[in-house]
Amino acid sequence: MTTQKKKRHILRKLLIAVVLIAVICVGALYIYDLDYYRADDTALAAMAGGEGVTVQETDDGLAFVPREARAGFIFYPGGKVDHTAYAPLMQALAKEGVLCVLTDMPFHLAVLDMNAADGIADKYPQVTRWSVGGHSLGGAMAASYAADHAEELDGLVLLAAYSNAELPETLATVSVYGSRDGVLDMDKYRAYRENLPSGAAEVVLTGGNHGQFGSYGHQDGDGTAEITAREQLAQTVQACLPVLLGLEE
Repeated sequence: MTTQKKKRHILRKLLIAVVLIAVICVGALYIYDLDYYRADDTALAAMAGGEGVTVQETDDGLAFVPREARAGFIFYPGGKVDHTAYAPLMQALAKEGVLCVLTDMPFHLAVLDMNAADGIADKYPQVTRWSVGGHSLGGAMAASYAADHAEELDGLVLLAAYSNAELPETLATVSVYGSRDGVLDMDKYRAYRENLPSGAAEVVLTGGNHGQFGSYGHQDGDGTAEITAREQLAQTVQACLPVLLGLEE
């Protein structure tokens, strides 16, 4: 075999290897993307809107728009959870006058698009007060975003989440978690508590767990809730409204 033929032979093998690796990676990502928590019937029903709330599909995900928006809220879903699973929470907040934008994350992971909130507020110029927040991994990513964009935001909502980044004192913040949460790493939660503003509110939902912030069924490793999903939703809304609407100021 000539030198030129040897080179072509080696090149052909390299190309085949690259194609095989690419196929394996794409296949692995596809299988990985299929493994996530899906929205249940309660969430699907909430996506229909009603009671003065219009649900709109947008490039960012879903917008829950009340007749008269008093504030805006950009929400990052939990890791490996379909964003539509948080429709009941968004619908409930929108009924209180909060325009909610529920972001759709790539591969259901907010860590892959921490800056998903960029430009959203500009699409709703009628709203002057904006907060970000999220559940679990989504909350952590929302907190990191808030730390980098504090001058553009008024509030932060953490649901069963903590902030890895130090947050400014000017950011109204509430941290909410359930007493039966079996997923939230409480050691890290306590360790990072000092990153929150000194005036941050902390609300513990007695009997609440991790998964009931959304509507996607039981999450692996979670504790058994001692309150209903409806009760946890109602208490979460009441815990968040002071920050979202600026009532604590």
